[in-house]
Amino acid sequence: MPETIKVLVLGLLGAAGCVGAAGAAGFGRADADTDILYEQSSFDLRAGATLVMPRRGYETINGAPATDPDFTRDHVIPSIAANVVLHDKARCAGTFVEVYGADVVYGPQKIMSDQRFVDLDGPGGLDPIPTANATESVELTSNEYGLTCAFGFQAGPGTAWIIGGGFLENFQYTEDTVFGTLDFDGGYEPGFRVGAAFSIEEIALRAQLLYRSSVSHSPGGTFSGYIPNPGFDPLTPPSPTNPQFALPSGLYDTSGVGTTPQSVELSVQSGVAPGTLVFGSVKWTDWSVVDTLDYTIDPSGAALPSRNEYFWKDGWTVTAGVGRQITEMVAASASLTWDQGVSTTEDVLTDTWTLGGGVAVSGERASLQIGGAINYLTAGSVAMDPDLTDADPAGANSAATVGADWAFALGGSLTITW
Repeated sequence: MPETIKVLVLGLLGAAGCVGAAGAAGFGRADADTDILYEQSSFDLRAGATLVMPRRGYETINGAPATDPDFTRDHVIPSIAANVVLHDKARCAGTFVEVYGADVVYGPQKIMSDQRFVDLDGPGGLDPIPTANATESVELTSNEYGLTCAFGFQAGPGTAWIIGGGFLENFQYTEDTVFGTLDFDGGYEPGFRVGAAFSIEEIALRAQLLYRSSVSHSPGGTFSGYIPNPGFDPLTPPSPTNPQFALPSGLYDTSGVGTTPQSVELSVQSGVAPGTLVFGSVKWTDWSVVDTLDYTIDPSGAALPSRNEYFWKDGWTVTAGVGRQITEMVAASASLTWDQGVSTTEDVLTDTWTLGGGVAVSGERASLQIGGAINYLTAGSVAMDPDLTDADPAGANSAATVGADWAFALGGSLTITW
């Protein structure tokens, strides 16, 4: 099986996979490039990036036609991997990737729909104050630095591999709301991956099962703003027994608690004819662990608990594709991915379908992979919680629907071998 096709499969799945994850699977962005472990050179370095351009906006908000622009924003996902072959059956790879992320900005119609108001002094009196904290924008970045090793031994006609390693993952989060700005800057927390594989190099056969652990985060941060008292009686003058604000305007220390999900992926590839390779994968991600992001605003020791609600369900991602040698130096691939939406009651992360493809051009010591993807985001809706004071996952702050939308991705990577 020509080396060009194997490089192609490793390089081009990034373009299809990144846009699929960005469209549906929670905060998912990309996986670490551990496939570089199977390269045969003494040292391999691969660096690349994918530009994801999602186009998702609301179709209706609380039953009215939406006038807001798209709430998703373009973003770039970087990935770097380096592999060192220590022995014919022992190698280690260092990786860097943005594994989770989010970048959304909501329009005025959506922000207004998520608020609730209390009129001071009744109609015609002072301006109303909001009592529900609507989100204006969210920016999340979670990077992973990993080291993964593979150790092989002869098993019949091929090689069996034991895979294991660790990684460090951080958590940075900024949310602008009508009450203020919440900032978390969490340090790097440890996780691990472990798995097994079987390969037959002569026919480019490889079957791999890989587990990635969850990671618990307890980031510190700040909240800059104010929080009104939801029980404030507007017909009674403010007093210590009837405070207008639970927290007056200020800068407060904040601590948070959250968990990123574990996952298991089975991937298979094999040559099926001269110059032709097929590949596929099935991945389960434990997105149901992301129920809430709990945080505490702690002014002078008087803790004020709060939380952001998600209540996601577990997600599945299925990919199938084919690679084909075109010339001695050029190969091409195409893939189709289904990514299950994970929303239940709070938002509109729906199923997506991704068609990806690209080309690889290989030389003696370097290869260039260029790929792209078109992502179809299915329609969906979310209902309004009939009791906004109820802590159970019964619905969102406002009802909304999304129509069928599209996202696009362009990616490229360069692999250098020694």
